Amino acid sequence: MSVKITAKMVKQLRDKTGAGMMDCKKALVEANGDFDTAIANLRKKGQKLSDKRADRATNEGVVIALTSEDGKRGVAVNVGCETDFVAKNEDFVAFAKKVAETALANFPATTEELLALELEGKAISEHVIEQTGVIGEKIAVAKYETLEAELVVPYIHMGYKMGVLLALSENNEAAVEAGKNVAMQVAAMNPVAVDKDGVDASVVEREIEIGKEQARNDGRPEAILEKIAMGKLNKFYKENTLMNQQYVKDNKQSVKDYLNAASKGLIATAFKRVTLG
Repeated sequence: MSVKITAKMVKQLRDKTGAGMMDCKKALVEANGDFDTAIANLRKKGQKLSDKRADRATNEGVVIALTSEDGKRGVAVNVGCETDFVAKNEDFVAFAKKVAETALANFPATTEELLALELEGKAISEHVIEQTGVIGEKIAVAKYETLEAELVVPYIHMGYKMGVLLALSENNEAAVEAGKNVAMQVAAMNPVAVDKDGVDASVVEREIEIGKEQARNDGRPEAILEKIAMGKLNKFYKENTLMNQQYVKDNKQSVKDYLNAASKGLIATAFKRVTLG
């Protein structure tokens, strides 16, 4: 005996799953009105859609950066999708926030461990599959970063298009306020490292060779190429390492000077910068 599928039943299923009205009605018809079966059918549809769109790029989406109440731990999560239209959807943003909150509460070490965590009774990986079915395009937890320090300050830039975690050496009101400004600096200036000691050796070698070649092309004597290249390397450090960069809100001082003025001895110790794509 067939069960009559009412508009109320369809709405209840839609409210529970977030799937489209027609998809909900079809799922209920196929399940003869059984909600659990209908939900299972919608999940299967999500899995099929997820497999079908597996090769699609998730260059849009949102980045959520959160820190613990004591400020000692932070996470940044990029939940990706295919289009900017979906990225601006309130339900999608809310889902990304739940994923980030779950990450912060459990602090998994890897993306794989994050996907295995339970959220509202199901693994996050299952929610991702369901969201793919509901939304109709590929959804993925594309990037995941963590940071631990005496103080971790979060910053979300450009309507969830980028997230920054900044680690500082002290935890006080002045450090929190200064950290917000320096986290914005990380977002805007994209430094390669905190200071020159953090720059990868291969990058240093490359910059020295570039400096020598430029000087050679300018006709400078071979005997002084090394000295010229080191000068250019120091300029590279000043422009590309966080503590040595000019502070964007006052270019008369460096970030190092700004932090020290905010709280004597305060330094940045690490950062994570997570972008879309």
